[in-house]
Amino acid sequence: MKKLLLILCASFPFWVLAQQFEYKVTFEGIGDNREFFSGKALSQTILGSRGSFEIGLELDNHRLRGGLSQLLEFGSDLDYHKPNLTLYYQFSDETKNFKFGAFPRRGTIDFPLAMLTDTLLYYRPNIEGLFGEVRWDWGHQNGFVDWVSRQTEIKRENFMAGFSGQLFHKNIFLQNYVLLFHDAGPATDIPGDHIKDYLGYAIQAGIRTAENSVIKGHLKAGILGSSFRERSVTNGFIHSTSLFAEAKGRYKNYGIQSVLSSGAGHRFAYGDLFYRLKNYWRTDVIWYFINHEKVKGRFNLSFHVLDWNDLDQQQQMSIVYIFGK
Repeated sequence: MKKLLLILCASFPFWVLAQQFEYKVTFEGIGDNREFFSGKALSQTILGSRGSFEIGLELDNHRLRGGLSQLLEFGSDLDYHKPNLTLYYQFSDETKNFKFGAFPRRGTIDFPLAMLTDTLLYYRPNIEGLFGEVRWDWGHQNGFVDWVSRQTEIKRENFMAGFSGQLFHKNIFLQNYVLLFHDAGPATDIPGDHIKDYLGYAIQAGIRTAENSVIKGHLKAGILGSSFRERSVTNGFIHSTSLFAEAKGRYKNYGIQSVLSSGAGHRFAYGDLFYRLKNYWRTDVIWYFINHEKVKGRFNLSFHVLDWNDLDQQQQMSIVYIFGK
């Protein structure tokens, strides 16, 4: 045993030297002022900054990374939010990408706000589970599992799973999204509390501008669908479908994005609450005020038209600074 330990200790420095050291540091400035006077969603102001870092080793497309992520909401104490541990394994090459552990949500998955709200980036920045993606010349498909909470006497059992992908030919594309959220109660029975299941999907076809176009953007339309069940309460699943369309364009440092859901309201566990209305139309006027290779800054002025009767507004500012190797 002593000889084995001696060999391992002697070979460890050579093994470390064979690896490639990597690091990544991220700063995120968050400003989100929600003037929601209609009462259809919570009116609040979110201001803060998040700092995170990752360090790790890479060998032949295999990576091990660890780090911390900390949110500081302005006006709160430093320990108001607990630090998030980042710790994961990754394999990636030209056609595949696989992650297992606790890894950043940003840059991994990108679902419509109807299904996953952007506040997850503020308060739950990591996916804790696994992610896999396969890419080819005319598209990609990925899937993930996010384990939110293990059941105990007091904690609920929650997990999320989803798939998304895209097929394209020249400037024409077809996108798909599928999302599941399972919400079960704690081991201790709570009177009136029942297991809830949220299912949803979106399918959209569209066309985007050419790469050398002065105006960058796309047009797409399709169907947004959802199914909700509360066991022992609803008579099976409650199904909803609606028209789901989006137009987006950008000219130099300015842009506009408009999203419409019309026909039925939807229930997603972590989706924007406005999509529970039958008709919801959101339009963002965007200023991209920082366009550095490693620093991105944008300001959104958002207008929310609710069932053609109410108008809420929102201002968002985001600065993301990422550097590393």
